[in-house]
Amino acid sequence: MPRILRNNQIYTHLVSDHYHYWEHGGATYHTSYNTWEIVRGHEGDPWKGEIKDPEIPDHLFDIREYMWRFFYRQNWINRKYMEKEENESITRTFKKGLEFIKTNINEDNWFLQIETFDPHEPFFSQQKYKDLYKHNYKGSHFDWPNYNIVIETPEQVEHCRKEYVASISMCDYNLGKVIDIMNDKDMWKDTMLIVTTDHGFLLGEKDWWGKAVQPIYNEISHIPLFIWDPRVSKKNERWASLTHTIDLAPTILDFFGVMTPKDMQGKILKETIDLDVKVRKFVLFGTYGFRVNITDGRYVYMRGPANPLNSPLYNYTLMPMHMRSFFSIDELKSIELAPPFTFTRGCKILKVNANY
Repeated sequence: MPRILRNNQIYTHLVSDHYHYWEHGGATYHTSYNTWEIVRGHEGDPWKGEIKDPEIPDHLFDIREYMWRFFYRQNWINRKYMEKEENESITRTFKKGLEFIKTNINEDNWFLQIETFDPHEPFFSQQKYKDLYKHNYKGSHFDWPNYNIVIETPEQVEHCRKEYVASISMCDYNLGKVIDIMNDKDMWKDTMLIVTTDHGFLLGEKDWWGKAVQPIYNEISHIPLFIWDPRVSKKNERWASLTHTIDLAPTILDFFGVMTPKDMQGKILKETIDLDVKVRKFVLFGTYGFRVNITDGRYVYMRGPANPLNSPLYNYTLMPMHMRSFFSIDELKSIELAPPFTFTRGCKILKVNANY
């Protein structure tokens, strides 16, 4: 979508501390924008280089080796450089987004994406946000739950939830700065605002922490979506129509008067925003090669593979990259050409054995 906008003379700008974009598998996403800025330091972002191990408080679960080496250790180094609120990655990300708005407030036809990693584990925030949710907790430090079944005590679970909502409040405060500038500069009459996220997170519900390893429950899949469209000027409305994250791109393109490519599978939400018009009867969601769900908004049918390995399983791609690594030699040796999918514009794609 950013490239389509750019090709139609819509200026696009990305500000993000979502460091996965700058790893192997995401390393072309940001180049589709006219300009982009990166903010460093969240989670295990390999940011500040310190050979000596940092001081780490007692934790409640055994960190897996790779998490210790690449995430947990690095995170505790990064935290030392974000002790003040103005140095936290979310604060710096919103600041850069606001700078773009202030610089270009008198220009037209631009798209700004402010994308922050927060609220994301570890739930690291400033004390003033924690003080909003005071509680009597005497246990070990705990703001980074494992993606696993809950083994902690109810007190520990409740404490981690408080750490999470403190992080949410920090996000709300920064989002409020965007609302403020839209008020101050009278931007509501011609500016679309979309607030959403990529997924939810289990905080002890159904006796699980996290995402990705368990079934895709509603707490993970039913994400918030707030849209202000100045063409319809609807506010304080809550609609029931099913939408999907793939609907955002066609909706944004339509706002700028750009035609949706015929192979783009999302739906334009203008009439849904205005009158709750249904654009689909069901939504399909889940994890490729794992459990897949379908819902009509009331019921959810979940189906998983009978074979835990779901073998044989294949990746289909034109860019043989994992999120954090290149494809292995064995994976590359398995490559064969597969027929086009409906959205690959007639191009054959690489079929790669995913069971290595």
